[in-house]
Amino acid sequence: MMDQSPNTKPLNVALQGGGSHGAYTWGVLDKLLEDGRLAIDGLSGTSAGSMNAVVYAYGKMTGGPDGARTALHEFWSHVSEAGQWFSPVRTTPWDGWAKAWGMDRSPLFTLFDAATRMVSPYVLNPFDFNPLRKVLEKTVDFDTLRDCRCTRLFISATNVRTGRVRVFTAPEISTDVVMASACLPFLFKAVEIDGEAFWDGGYMGNPSLFPFFYHTGTDDVLIVNINPIERHTVPKSAPDIMDRVNEISFNSPLLGEMRAIAFVQKLIDEDWLNEEHKGKLRRVRFHAVRADQLMCDLTVASKYRTDWDFLCDLRDRGRAAAEAWLLAHVDDVGTCSTVDLHQEYLGPDGAVGPDPAPAP
Repeated sequence: MMDQSPNTKPLNVALQGGGSHGAYTWGVLDKLLEDGRLAIDGLSGTSAGSMNAVVYAYGKMTGGPDGARTALHEFWSHVSEAGQWFSPVRTTPWDGWAKAWGMDRSPLFTLFDAATRMVSPYVLNPFDFNPLRKVLEKTVDFDTLRDCRCTRLFISATNVRTGRVRVFTAPEISTDVVMASACLPFLFKAVEIDGEAFWDGGYMGNPSLFPFFYHTGTDDVLIVNINPIERHTVPKSAPDIMDRVNEISFNSPLLGEMRAIAFVQKLIDEDWLNEEHKGKLRRVRFHAVRADQLMCDLTVASKYRTDWDFLCDLRDRGRAAAEAWLLAHVDDVGTCSTVDLHQEYLGPDGAVGPDPAPAP
């Protein structure tokens, strides 16, 4: 299925969601495409990650690597244009000049944030207007995308009724599917697909990793993290506390999957499997382009920013991070992991504390 030349290595790529911070992922993908040494087999995306995934896949299938780069550039350009007309959160000339990317203290953002916390989108946005729908339809022909064979697509959304993740594959993907994957419940009505209501996939899979193991033969996974896993300071103000709660909440599904994967790796490493099950479990090689340091100056509020200078700044951060990763690790793809799951994501031994003292 994957269109791979003999000089490229296959790789699955997992894309987190994060509003306009998804422009960072645009930069990562742009650099990988420009470099050309890796072939993306599967793409798993959530929210903004799902948008990057479908735009990449459509551009790739219709115009090759250059087509994918062009499609991503056009998509984010359209996002910026739409935001200038329709975004309820606007920046000031001072913000752009000073590159004050956060808007947490902006009166307009404070009003917007308060309104969305107190009033249902069924009242606040009764016609369920979302300019991203038009942006997607302008960039991607979903009838064509459903026949995509060059990249396996896995788009996650959260089933409101069951609380479970639903992963959609290429033949099922539509504008509604991508909008469901990016549906923040305090901003938009739940998106109905086949009689079920869906919210943002980040609540249950940000992004989902398990489809790679069931539906691709590629054992290398690159995770593009947008939401910082770690912060070096304890938040004290109400906005900072809410920012950190948001980051922790949207990282928790990914960490849960990694814990399960780490356990499977331990079963293999320590030869705990009986002969009947040996060979049924695969070793996965993990890699990551993390944004902890490059995005530490950004808060949740800036995820609503769509001015072009800001999006280009994020793209350039993503390109720089991908370039550094390629320089250090491209030769390791297909050979070994470049991420220690316990050290970098789970903590030593899963961060379990000492055994309790025995009862007297």
